Amino acid sequence: MDKISEILTELDRLYPDARPALVYRTPYELLVAVILSAQCTDERVNKVTKVLFEGYNTPAAMVTLSQEQLEGYIFSCGFYRNKAAHILSASRDILEKFGGEVPSTLEELRTLAGVGRKTANVVYAVAFGGNAIAVDTHVFRVSNRLGIAEGKTPEAVEEGLMKVIPEAMWSKAHHLLIWHGRRVCHSQRPACSECTLKGLCKYYEEHK
Repeated sequence: MDKISEILTELDRLYPDARPALVYRTPYELLVAVILSAQCTDERVNKVTKVLFEGYNTPAAMVTLSQEQLEGYIFSCGFYRNKAAHILSASRDILEKFGGEVPSTLEELRTLAGVGRKTANVVYAVAFGGNAIAVDTHVFRVSNRLGIAEGKTPEAVEEGLMKVIPEAMWSKAHHLLIWHGRRVCHSQRPACSECTLKGLCKYYEEHK
């Protein structure tokens, strides 16, 4: 078994229930939640969307809000001005270009105004069952530390992961890496002493 397979097998053993922590019922709700989740905890996002989605959980309903009104709902998620602008821009595009339905292909998702590559990848993989690897801060950090995909940008790490992980595993690997980043491989103080992957880890080898 090669290093990548060993790592994925162990992560799957550690986190058999790895899945998105964001609460959503439709592809549109997921899209909004993922936009809000940038540099914000999923727990906080879920609290915000629980209130927001009571009256504004479709593109048509969302665009009835002004930028300032939406900012009021999402203020606690941080970067609320940019996030509000992105949500409203994407909502308008969905209404005007896709008949009010979130597009189901990666290419179309990436055309939505206000939707970045990571957000498009998450929605494609989670809402529509597509094969994609979304590189957030956890995936970026853990991939570089383990040495399975090294790069200075999320795009470079995404490209590296796609080369070494079987396509059918892309979406699952994304969640496994996130969970390991949250539970063990923390940003400031990684819990290397309790990590069962340390024998396969480039970061541990260099810092032990």
